[in-house]
Amino acid sequence: MSLADQIVRPEFLTAVFAAISAAAIVFTFGAHLAERIERKDRMKRVATEREQMRAREMARLRNQEAAKAQGRNIRGAESKTYMKDVVDRFSLQKAFMDEHTVDRLAQSGQRGQAALTRHLFMRFVSPIVLFVLAAVYLLLIIPGDRPPFLNMIYAMGVGLVGAYLPVLLLRNRIDKRQASIKKAWPDALDLMLLCVEAGMSIEHAIKRVAKEIGLQSPELAEELTLTTAELSFLEDRTRAFENLGRRTGLDGVRSVMTALIQADRYGTSVGQALRVMAVEGRDQRMMEAEKKAAALPPKMTVPLILFFLPVLFIVIMAPAIITAMSL
Repeated sequence: MSLADQIVRPEFLTAVFAAISAAAIVFTFGAHLAERIERKDRMKRVATEREQMRAREMARLRNQEAAKAQGRNIRGAESKTYMKDVVDRFSLQKAFMDEHTVDRLAQSGQRGQAALTRHLFMRFVSPIVLFVLAAVYLLLIIPGDRPPFLNMIYAMGVGLVGAYLPVLLLRNRIDKRQASIKKAWPDALDLMLLCVEAGMSIEHAIKRVAKEIGLQSPELAEELTLTTAELSFLEDRTRAFENLGRRTGLDGVRSVMTALIQADRYGTSVGQALRVMAVEGRDQRMMEAEKKAAALPPKMTVPLILFFLPVLFIVIMAPAIITAMSL
């Protein structure tokens, strides 16, 4: 039996639809619980990261070698030994890592050597695992009338898709995180401006905004909390602002951080800089809303033609047709 015949069999289609329905039910009921658990874990990681950063910076001021050892001891979330062994043995950092890999992991909310090791390990293992699974499925479960070399070619194609699967998942995670930060950033900027104009320093303003913005965007609260820790313990304040722009990867955040760096360097008013950037952020959000509204009519053209106009013609012409048929 060929692959096409196997796919169109009623038993196979029934099993596929049943699996999709079960997965949809599980996802519907588990999404809310998973979101709450993820939020608690994220805030716990923020507190852990802050304590780790404090210990690393204090150790670096005492002794560089002690700082390295202390960083290894503090980092409690080290990847499993076998992942690290595989990465070191096959030199996966040279094969899969470039100058933007660490930044992309940070933009997705994954920081530290453990996250890098896990990402490199998944990029190495995913194509092999998918190739083996596809080969077993095509050669043993549904071999069909195809020659074995053709099934192996199909399995190699699945393996090539698996090579890009970790990158696609990372890109999807970055997009979701950036969308959450981008949505809440103008409100956070307004809150920051109010705090600064009320007499708070920029450190306390960022710390206060991180507490208030957590319900709207836990991702932004996480980044602001890390920035607060960096401002407290880094010797150069500009590094903390630059790190925030690098971790988010958003132009709006980078522009605000650049304005804060210039205000700190040249002694200009931080409140004035934040006011200008807040106005620009609101204008940018309004422009994006107008852009989406302007793109709505072209998007509605096809649904109107396919679904609205036929019904309208039927409503208009049906009485005349019925009258003509009754004569």
